Amino acid sequence: MLRNALLLDAKGNPIHQDHKVLSDDWDEIKDWSSKVYMPYDVSPTGKFDRPLSTMHSAMIGRITVTRFAYGIPVNIRDWSQDAGNAVVLTTIGGTARHWVDTDNAVETPIGGSFVVDCSRTDYNVDFDPDHLQLNLTIPHRVLEQVCKDWFGFVPGDALWQHKCRIGGENSSWLALMHYVVACLAEAPDRLAHDRAGRHLEQTICIHLLNEWAARAGLGLDDPAQTLAPKTVRLAEQYMTDHAASLPTMGEVAAAAGTSIRSLTAAFRKFRNYAPSDFLREQRLQGVRRDLISSEAGKTVSMVAYRWGYISLGEFAKAYKARFGERPSDTLRR
Repeated sequence: MLRNALLLDAKGNPIHQDHKVLSDDWDEIKDWSSKVYMPYDVSPTGKFDRPLSTMHSAMIGRITVTRFAYGIPVNIRDWSQDAGNAVVLTTIGGTARHWVDTDNAVETPIGGSFVVDCSRTDYNVDFDPDHLQLNLTIPHRVLEQVCKDWFGFVPGDALWQHKCRIGGENSSWLALMHYVVACLAEAPDRLAHDRAGRHLEQTICIHLLNEWAARAGLGLDDPAQTLAPKTVRLAEQYMTDHAASLPTMGEVAAAAGTSIRSLTAAFRKFRNYAPSDFLREQRLQGVRRDLISSEAGKTVSMVAYRWGYISLGEFAKAYKARFGERPSDTLRR
């Protein structure tokens, strides 16, 4: 089933693509890959130097799903860290060799996956001439947000810089990839924007983070991971209770019995984000709760003003970036 991913919908019709799907032109392929994945360098490694590349893609929430092959053996390296993406490459044809460091590589045969956060570490991979990949491109910020929402903290580079193989034959991760492909076949055009797509995005990210962390030797559900000093916990409680009044960081630090500088350092060490980021999240979550439970006659602007937002344009932009929908969409539901 994975080998035919993104080709046909559930009725057997070709899934529409907004881009050309077949090319032997290096410049065109580079344009593809830079837009869908991120900029990187690629070079042929066999006797053939002209590719016969194919690419089909679809969106699940903010995750890009891609069926991709160069048609010749290649080496890919120097993935752009500035693009801010992690990639999960699942081999559905041929073999891929992923370099963990300059001296060690792991191979992914058919059904095997490899995860690397190209926003935090380098990456080098060799594909054989028969390779075919089903890849996920996930913004790093999305993974961080899922960690905050589900595990209460954002891991550091012990996770993000860990490159590893996951999944494989009979694994739950591979079963999830089959499910993802089936969902795309049934609704190839809807999963980019609707609630089912955002739910599937969350499922993919949570499963990935658990698999990834286990191989990095981290326990995301381990209470020891979320331990923080009393000042951090007091600050979080104060910001949660007073988010709507938009307290200053001086007021937050005073409530926690410490200085702004010490509080910021503690948040960076134990939460991997600034206290102002926590306050911003509490305000957005408060707005969302009010919009969902809003009584008749309540408007988006009324709710936004209650939570301290003055510029409705900036608020709407931040809300959509966080929740994947406009505040008016939430209010209508």
